[in-house]
Amino acid sequence: METRILGNTGLKVSRIGIGMAALGRPGYINLGHAEDLCRDHHPDAMEKHSHTVLDTAWERGIRYFDAARSYGKGEKFLGNWIRKRRISRGEIAVGSKWGYAYTAEWKIEAEHHEIKEHSEGMFRKQYEESLANLGDYLNVYQIHSATEESGVLDNKEVLSALIEKKQNGLYIGLSLSGERQVYTLEKALNIRFDGVQLFDTVQVTWNILENSTTELLKEAKKLGLGVIVKEAMANGRLSEKNQDADFSDKKTILAEMAGILDSTMDALAIAAVLHQDWADVVLSGAATPSHLISNLNALDLNISDMEEELKQFRETPSQYWKKRSALRWN
Repeated sequence: METRILGNTGLKVSRIGIGMAALGRPGYINLGHAEDLCRDHHPDAMEKHSHTVLDTAWERGIRYFDAARSYGKGEKFLGNWIRKRRISRGEIAVGSKWGYAYTAEWKIEAEHHEIKEHSEGMFRKQYEESLANLGDYLNVYQIHSATEESGVLDNKEVLSALIEKKQNGLYIGLSLSGERQVYTLEKALNIRFDGVQLFDTVQVTWNILENSTTELLKEAKKLGLGVIVKEAMANGRLSEKNQDADFSDKKTILAEMAGILDSTMDALAIAAVLHQDWADVVLSGAATPSHLISNLNALDLNISDMEEELKQFRETPSQYWKKRSALRWN
């Protein structure tokens, strides 16, 4: 698999990475998540299942792995797998995220699956927890879903703590969420200390439905940030699992376009992101080996002739995030 250097970090990453969001906890918003896990939610069974998916990823050249403190036992599963396979530090790049606490207690339905707190205390607490799970394999530590509302980019104590870790060799990133991703990223790009840009990477929701950040991501890339794309399949909305009647006509068109390429909707959706020069890593959120293999077919697709046609799928940020917030944990 083709590799790239992640921005100015020097980290070598595969064009497709894998995220642990659907592998580290029994409840998630991806369509069909229950079936993906064969409805076996015991932690031991889920760890074994996650390791099978991670083995498939490694054998097919994936070298970037992404977790978060709020992904249940995702960090622990990933760290155990790395040590089990005896992967050397230079062979792999690992990112994780802080700022949300997992609160579902391994339940499918919970009042709150995760609770957000972007305080200095939360950062220092979760950093130690991430180190306990991932050790010195942790390369990139990201603010989880930074938004204007949380005030994290104006919090001097948090920013000082991030600068401290950056000076000690940790790469600092942020992930974005919500319909104001553009404004949050613009603010982040202007944060510097002693003339040095604070953030080394940005992880953004970008897909054929929601691509409002395109122009600013080009600027971020020019400034040396590594760009990681999440939710390329829009949590399953860009797959055969989407049974939403309102999306039926577009789903038919998308399936026809994938058919022309002798491929599948999921691979086409990921290929649309890989086609962007500024995208270093596109995360697969696959929860099974077969889904991952299907996602990886995106590497062989040339969608240049479909670029204009894909624009018809765009939604406004408001439309997209309203749909996303309505997805049910399952």
